[in-house]
Amino acid sequence: MSYENIRVESSDGVATVTVDRPKVMNALNDATLHEMADAFDVLKGDSSVGCVVVTGAGEKAFVAGADINELAKMNPLGAKDLAFFGQSVVGRLEKMGKPTVAMINGFALGGGLEIALACTLRTASTKARVGLPEVSLGIIPGYGGTQRLSRIAGPGVAREWVLTGDMFTAEEAHRVGVVNRVFAPEELLDGTMKLVHTMLSRGPVALRLAIEAISRGQNMSQQDGEIMECDMFGLAATTEDMREGMAAFLEKRKANFQGK
Repeated sequence: MSYENIRVESSDGVATVTVDRPKVMNALNDATLHEMADAFDVLKGDSSVGCVVVTGAGEKAFVAGADINELAKMNPLGAKDLAFFGQSVVGRLEKMGKPTVAMINGFALGGGLEIALACTLRTASTKARVGLPEVSLGIIPGYGGTQRLSRIAGPGVAREWVLTGDMFTAEEAHRVGVVNRVFAPEELLDGTMKLVHTMLSRGPVALRLAIEAISRGQNMSQQDGEIMECDMFGLAATTEDMREGMAAFLEKRKANFQGK
């Protein structure tokens, strides 16, 4: 895959998507969003890819938000269309069917944080700063930020972050549950990849079912969620991966999962 604004690299079952516009802090313009949509669609269907990592080029920014030059020209209908398309792009990460990890190496603001929130997990450098500053521009988050942040960290945190538009440290983001793991800058890549390869060592079908169960369960009652979990548990029990995982445990060896 060849793009102008992003880089896609694959190795050992991991695809890394890097937003590559460091001169503008990796801001999201229309072209970048379209490239990301295409890349995410391709990676979803690529059976050789077990996990997708999203990050930003350079040392300053993950993604520092949307391109203000484009936002400033919006009319109401254009703004709604932009939000709808942005949500569809970001939503691809959530519906990837395999783990996705946002490796936050710097500023993750506005649309950048919204991309990270849609990932399965988030790691961050101690130098990272995150936030949803849209209200300081007279708008609100439009790529799912108000919804995902409240589900991940609770409505109280979401209200504070969205209504103040403040930036927060990686440590604070970790404290409230927005970030899963924090690393020193020089350890971010290795720490993230260790986490990724831990997941890759597990059953691929089980990972997909577990991600779906957690995601769908957020919009259900406890009782309905548990019923859905039973269905997912039963489905997992039909797989070759389940039989391999059980056999490997009993035989005290490493499982050789095939994703079947």
